Amino acid sequence: MNYLISKGWRPIAVLLLLFILWEIIVKLTKVPDWLLPAPTMIVNEIISGWTSFYPDLVSTSKIAVEGFLVGTTVGLVVAVSLHLVPWIRDSVYPLLILSQNVPIIVLAPLLVIWFGFGLLPKIIVITLTCFFPITVAALDGFKQVPYSHKHYMLMAGAGKSQLFWKLEWPYALPSIFSGLKISATYSVMGAVISEWLGAEKGIGVYMTLASSSFRTDKVFVAILSIMVLSLLFFAVIVAAEKYFIRWQSKGGSVE
Repeated sequence: MNYLISKGWRPIAVLLLLFILWEIIVKLTKVPDWLLPAPTMIVNEIISGWTSFYPDLVSTSKIAVEGFLVGTTVGLVVAVSLHLVPWIRDSVYPLLILSQNVPIIVLAPLLVIWFGFGLLPKIIVITLTCFFPITVAALDGFKQVPYSHKHYMLMAGAGKSQLFWKLEWPYALPSIFSGLKISATYSVMGAVISEWLGAEKGIGVYMTLASSSFRTDKVFVAILSIMVLSLLFFAVIVAAEKYFIRWQSKGGSVE
């Protein structure tokens, strides 16, 4: 906490400075509000429109959490499977990389055609967004285990299961949490994209309606809320990381 207080004021000060410059430039150049609203106008919209915006925020948060849980679970299962069964890794890993070259925004309409406008296509979109970072991070973590450690455990008679749970999994935890941080921020983006497909409420719906009516102040409210949600999810993963791998924060190691 002390670290956050001592270091956190710097980015906040830079952010405030940017907002002040933004406000001054918009006022001096008399840019139309529909083109670029001033920060004070955006803040006013947050306060005055909070009651109507709150249900959209809650809806997006809920679906982002659900999609994140599904996506990271799928990602970890895939990573463990690819790690433990080499022939599956050799066969599937190139296809996983190839699948990431297809933009989600292109796949989304197909998912609607196949699965309708319900919850399932939205969860699939977020899962596709979240699973790859955690899969790649976990696989890299498993690879980083020193061969001498594996050799020592095998010489001591450890089985494949013991080798994985007592050495490879703990060693990969820092990498896994790195992947979780990326997936957590991606989950909000995936939730918004999924709401563009068709939803009754959510930040994606709010943003679509705002942009179609040239309410750029509302669009900025949506953008700010996405940023805050992503930071919040990121902070939760950082807190979990500090709890589950306390040995790393103390400068220790698995060894």
